[in-house]
Amino acid sequence: MSAENEARVQAAGERARAGTSRENVAVLGLGDMGRALASALLAAGHRVTVWNRTAHKADALVAEGARRAASPAAAIAASEVVIVCILDYADVAPLLADDGAGAALAGRVVVNVTNGSPAEARVLAERVAGLGAEYLDGGVMAVPEIIGQPQAFVLYSGAEAAFEAHRGVLDAMARSVYLGTDPGAAPLHDLALLSGMYGMFGGFLHAAALVRSAGGNVDAFTRELLVPWLRAMADSQLPAMAAQVAAGEYGGTGSHLAMQVAHDAIGDVSRAQGVSTELFGPLWELMKRRVADGHGHESLGGVVELLHSGAPTA
Repeated sequence: MSAENEARVQAAGERARAGTSRENVAVLGLGDMGRALASALLAAGHRVTVWNRTAHKADALVAEGARRAASPAAAIAASEVVIVCILDYADVAPLLADDGAGAALAGRVVVNVTNGSPAEARVLAERVAGLGAEYLDGGVMAVPEIIGQPQAFVLYSGAEAAFEAHRGVLDAMARSVYLGTDPGAAPLHDLALLSGMYGMFGGFLHAAALVRSAGGNVDAFTRELLVPWLRAMADSQLPAMAAQVAAGEYGGTGSHLAMQVAHDAIGDVSRAQGVSTELFGPLWELMKRRVADGHGHESLGGVVELLHSGAPTA
């Protein structure tokens, strides 16, 4: 057993000893994430029925104790909670209507952790409600390897009563974070978190390219300098910037924008080193535009007004 699976089993055992009740759970979709979710549920002692269009993907889970269903309808009929983990929303509704599955949903809870948009989540919630089931939308903030471990968490939104009633199932997969009754809240926050992650990755890639262009040790730079620096900036700057965005007032945090754009040092050195500015350039242009609009006295947080200046939308 791998170290990741050992940690998953240990965490699941701790939850089981804490009194988690056993439930009948279906997992529809056995890609890497679906298999990880089903495995964590089995490790926590839940009775798991699995289904996948490519049937052999269930073999390892069956060996762990899962029951294989011949159809989505059969998996749903055997379960109280139905977890859907497939490629995209376009396939979820047909799946839940396939071969009598819709009729079997009455009285169940559908937990959809497929990636999608807030609008898609709301439409699907209405369709599921029309079939007599409760709906939770979920955003998995983890890679399959850490499902069931303390650092993994899943965002949920939708039917609050269903979330509370089946918290044991949800916590067996990862720490559960409930965001409210709007089904669209989980996918929106999921994508917001991913956008922050990709922004960090983009900054890393540019930094790595700069260091490599001078023959530097990217591994040592990342471990010894970049990661501690980013942690310090995240801890000291992001909460203050978040407060500014919430208030719509952008003074007093970090260097003001006019000073930051006085010289394009990052761009100049990047070009001199043969490093593209495609990742850094868009942010730089927004910063300059904000200054040109008369907001040079503000912090970097003011750039958010160029991205979204209207009232919140559902």
